[in-house]
Amino acid sequence: MRKSSFPYFLLFLFGFTTTICFAQKTTSKEPTYNYIPDDPELYKTIVAMDSTFFNAYNTCDLEKQAAIYSDNIEFYHDKGGLMTVKQDLIDGTKKNICGKVTRELVIGSIEVYPIKDFGAIEMGLHKFHNNTEKEGTPSHASKFIIFWKNDNNVWTMTKVVSLH
Repeated sequence: MRKSSFPYFLLFLFGFTTTICFAQKTTSKEPTYNYIPDDPELYKTIVAMDSTFFNAYNTCDLEKQAAIYSDNIEFYHDKGGLMTVKQDLIDGTKKNICGKVTRELVIGSIEVYPIKDFGAIEMGLHKFHNNTEKEGTPSHASKFIIFWKNDNNVWTMTKVVSLH
C-alpha cells in the first residue's frame, strides 16, 4: 500500500515558509551603528562647541553665535540656498529664529572626523521645534555637517550644511 506524501509536503511547506519569514524578518531589521571616534579628545571638543553654539542659538545670544562663525562663513541650506555674509546670517537668525525655533540634538548622532592641518568635520542629526506650534508637535530629524577650523585652539565654523 502506498503512503500519501501530502502530510510530508505540508510539513515541508510549513518549514520552508517559516524559514523564509524568519530570514526576511532578520535581514530587514536596521543594523545598530555605534560610532567610535578616532580621536576621543577632539570628539569631546567638537561636541562641546556644538553645545555652546546651539545654546546661543536657542537663547538668541547673537554675539556668541557671531564669535563662533568664521568671517568667511559658508552656510548651505537645502531649502534656503547659500549664505556667505556673516552679518546676513546673524540678521536672518534674529528675524526668523529668535523666540520662534529651538534646536534639539539627536543624542548619540554626532560623528567627528579630524582634518589634518585644518580642524574637524562634525556630522549629525538634529530636530528643530517651531515654538509657535502647539507643544508636543512632532519634529523630524534632519542631517547637518559643520566644518570646524582650529586656529590656535580657537574653533570657528567655516562651513555649515543643513539638510531637511
